[in-house]
Amino acid sequence: MLFGETSLFADPDWDLSGIDNLEDLEEKVKQCTRCNLRAGCRGVVFGEGNPQARLVLCGEGPGADEDLLGRPFVGRAGQLLDKILEACGFERFTHVYILNVVKCRPPGNRTPTEMEVAACRPNLNAQLRILQPKILVLLGSAALQAVLNPRGKITRDRGKWVRKEGVFILPTYHPAALLRNPSLKRESWEDFKQVVAKYRELIDPGHYSIHC
Repeated sequence: MLFGETSLFADPDWDLSGIDNLEDLEEKVKQCTRCNLRAGCRGVVFGEGNPQARLVLCGEGPGADEDLLGRPFVGRAGQLLDKILEACGFERFTHVYILNVVKCRPPGNRTPTEMEVAACRPNLNAQLRILQPKILVLLGSAALQAVLNPRGKITRDRGKWVRKEGVFILPTYHPAALLRNPSLKRESWEDFKQVVAKYRELIDPGHYSIHC
């Protein structure tokens, strides 16, 4: 379930179902030690943006810059994401809420393991339950596999809408992939144009973007 809070690591001491706002949830998640990632990072990177936004972007996990500043997507990939959002007419503190599958930085910025994703899944699910997005954009393979399909492939599944529990979900490339391989930018832009169109359909028919 997208907004369910079950986990392979079911734990009666980690029941988030009674928390109904992001502030209280953040305080709880900052206490999380359900996997080893917390011991190897500076702190929890919970998420940021407009809690009332109905467009949510979900990445993989914090990197070095994010761990240092305690904010998601603030390094090179985050700067590129901000440019993409700007081209779409979006601003991160107005139109979107940004979060990650795991809230603590994996060592060396490696991909989080299945066990780490499962351990942090109740935290992610509680965020989504409270935010109640209408549109959820999954940035990269880790987000795709955590939220939609454990066997998902971003090169195959990107740009294809999936409706789950009333939420329109679109996988696309992680901005870091665009930095590694700029040839992917065209496909990524096509995906974000779909996001703008869906945003106008579901959230704000008058949303303005000079580029799409």
